[in-house]
Amino acid sequence: MKKGLFHSLIAGVAIGAAALAFAPGAAEAGPMAPKCSTAKLIVPWKAGGGTHVLFSIFEKTIQKLDVKSKIKVVTIPGQSGNKGAKAAAKSKPDGCTLFAIHQSAITNYLNGRIKFHFGEFETVALLTSTPDIVGASGQAPWNTFAELKKAALAAPGTILTGATFGSTSQFMWLIMEDLTGMKFKYVPFDGTRQRMTALLSNAIQLGVLNVASGRKYLENGDLKGYAIAAEKRSKHLPNMPTMRELGVDMVFALKRGIVAPKGTDKDILEYWSGVFKQAAEDSDLLKQMDAKGTDINWVGPKGYREWVAKTYKDYEKVAIKIGMYKK
Repeated sequence: MKKGLFHSLIAGVAIGAAALAFAPGAAEAGPMAPKCSTAKLIVPWKAGGGTHVLFSIFEKTIQKLDVKSKIKVVTIPGQSGNKGAKAAAKSKPDGCTLFAIHQSAITNYLNGRIKFHFGEFETVALLTSTPDIVGASGQAPWNTFAELKKAALAAPGTILTGATFGSTSQFMWLIMEDLTGMKFKYVPFDGTRQRMTALLSNAIQLGVLNVASGRKYLENGDLKGYAIAAEKRSKHLPNMPTMRELGVDMVFALKRGIVAPKGTDKDILEYWSGVFKQAAEDSDLLKQMDAKGTDINWVGPKGYREWVAKTYKDYEKVAIKIGMYKK
């Protein structure tokens, strides 16, 4: 079943591209707005969390735009995002229900927690990118990534590394292991706050950070950051090298986007993609995102689906390697 889902996801890339290329009048037809004046954007996590906050900024920005249909954020938390995903997947494909999503839909699918991932939806737009930082306790004995790597290779499976098992906070380390040969000893935490507390108290040595959550602790020395897994250095932490600068070809960021129920008309997908593109270019939104250490990285429906296909393959490879997932 899982294998079939992924194959349908890949096939969707080719079919979608062909449809756009050969549909009569596709080049001339403009995006078609849904019939509703306000669409429901389901966020499958608690109000006040990072994803809810970021999409609430998009909601307020879109409310100011001169567009036919706008959005209203609705939180449906529970079941590791599965509850909201079920509600979105069962909605009519009329453009009046959208769904906020990121890579946890892939990791939770691979670890068996949820039955839904990108394959159940139509991609609308990739919007934001929040890169991960290779973080450590301020009392960790390593001052550079090279020192950390040397220690991890010398004593594999001994460095205490905090993560929510099977989540993006663990997959960053799993992918790093696959690329470098390092091995870590994972300590489970339910969420970011608990992991941060453990890092600050030196109960664990390593844990994922990002600019928003870690900046003040990095600047005052309570935490260490060895590298950022981004395309380029963060302007907020200009002295921190990227992973690629250190010889590890790894970019790892939480990328949030919008999808719609399967079967939603392509013109409607293009309409919403264009609306979110307008919002993503708003100067006030850009300032707010920058303050939260989040980059805007708008990608339209086709490019977004291609990114999903590649990301799924990368994550699946790691999940199979550690025995988490079987085809």
